[in-house]
Parts: sequence; C-alpha cells; structure tokens
Amino acid sequence: MMTAFYIHWNPSLELFSVAGVPLRYYGFLFMIGVLLSIYVLYLIFKKEGIPAGHLEKLFYGGMFGGLLGARLGHCLIYEPDYFLSRPLEMLFPIAISPGGDITFIGYQGLASHGGTLSLLLVFLIFSRWAKIPFLKTLDMVAVVGPLGAGFIRLGNLMNSEIIGKITTAPWAFIFEQVDQHPRHPAQLYEAITYLGIFCLNFFLYKKRNAITQPGLLFGTSTALVFTARFVLEFVKENQTSAEQEMLFNMGQWLSIPFILIGLGFILRATIKQKNTNLAL
Repeated sequence: MMTAFYIHWNPSLELFSVAGVPLRYYGFLFMIGVLLSIYVLYLIFKKEGIPAGHLEKLFYGGMFGGLLGARLGHCLIYEPDYFLSRPLEMLFPIAISPGGDITFIGYQGLASHGGTLSLLLVFLIFSRWAKIPFLKTLDMVAVVGPLGAGFIRLGNLMNSEIIGKITTAPWAFIFEQVDQHPRHPAQLYEAITYLGIFCLNFFLYKKRNAITQPGLLFGTSTALVFTARFVLEFVKENQTSAEQEMLFNMGQWLSIPFILIGLGFILRATIKQKNTNLAL
C-alpha cells in the first residue's frame, strides 16, 4: 500500500512585528485583496467616466461598513453567547483574559453574509450621494467582490481556521495547530473558486459589456459565490456544535437567500435585454 504524504501545515501567524504590534498574514492578505480590488475598480470607474474621488468615498464606506458587518455577523450568528458577554472583543481585535490582560489577536472571524448585507446598505447610500444608479454601483463592485473574498480565504488558510473535514485525499493538509488529522484545505478550495469567479466577472465586463444589462454582473457574482459557498460547506467542519444536528449548516442556510436573489437579478436582466432586443 502506498503511503500518503500529506501537507503538514503549521505557518507562523505573524508576518513581522513593529514595536510589539504584530502584522499577521491574515491582515496582510486582507489588505492585498482590498488594494487589488481598488485598482480594478479604479479602472472600471475610469472606463465608466466616474470621478476618481468617488472611489475614495466608496472605499472608506465599504471598508468600514463591510468589516463591521462581517465582524458582527460572525459574532452574532456563530458565537452570540460569548461575544454578547464580551462586546469589546466583538468590536476590537483583542482577547481579554479573566484577569483583565489584553492580547492583540487580530479579527479572527468574519462572516461573508453579514459583510454582504452591510455593504449593500453602504452601496445604496453611495449611489444616492453620487447620483449613480444603484444597480450600476452593484454591478461594478460585484466584479471585484470575489477577488477580495479569495484573499480573505487565503488569510483563513494562514490562520489554520475554517478547516475542512477529515479526508484521505492525497492533497490533504494536516493543520498542526488544530490536530494531526489530514483534512480538506477548504479555504484553498474557496480561494481558488472565488478568484475564478472574479476572472469570469472581469471577462463579462470587459469583453461582453455586461454592464449594459443592469443587475447581470451583480446577479452572476452573487449566485456563483454563494452557490460555491453552499457546495463547499459539505467538506468543511461546522463552526458550532449546534450545527451537527442541522440538515444544512448555518453558512448553507444563509447562502440560499443570496443564491435566489442572484438568480432573480440574472433573470431580470435577461428578460429586460430580450424585451429591448424585440423592441429594436
């Protein structure tokens, strides 16, 4: 019988430290994803004739709103008992020991569902301020959304969190900070999938001029991202013990409405385009 050679995964959480404050790989990859997304959005704004100053407003609003929504979503959906009793840990990247000692740990836990909802509100406010159709804002941002999500999942991989289920697949990872079992590198699966969706979105925008069909890019991105999330949850460990008795875990249940919303926007954009073609 051939011996399996699994990937032993035990990276340092810190990239480096400055004056005792660590820069973790998660934060570094998060920022790389944000910067790349901003660059692509800059190109899109320029092509659409939207002032560059508008992108700055969208960036700060999206960063604050998205991070806050994703953090609150994780804390209130997956660990409400813990975080409601420790609200400071919910809002700040720290852990407070029973003795009162404070440790900087970074934001370990962000929920894409909460982040998506809060970002929709930010985009609505931005659209009204900038006098840009709401669907156009959604379509432009939808192009780069999966790009940022892909880098976040790479950060999860570096943190050895959101791990996969035990497997005998030859590409399995042994997350040594968790246990010694070979597991699916679910974070890597998601990262690759999301980056693939970004490439598709950019192709649809650049080569197919999908921006002329309001809601199509938003619907496509939303449906694909959350379908991928739903499917890949089957190879991921549940984040709470309560999910063991559920038909689908919390991430899957929360993905279903987003999948339906995405399909609805695709259908709407397709019907409107068909009616436009008939009118011509």
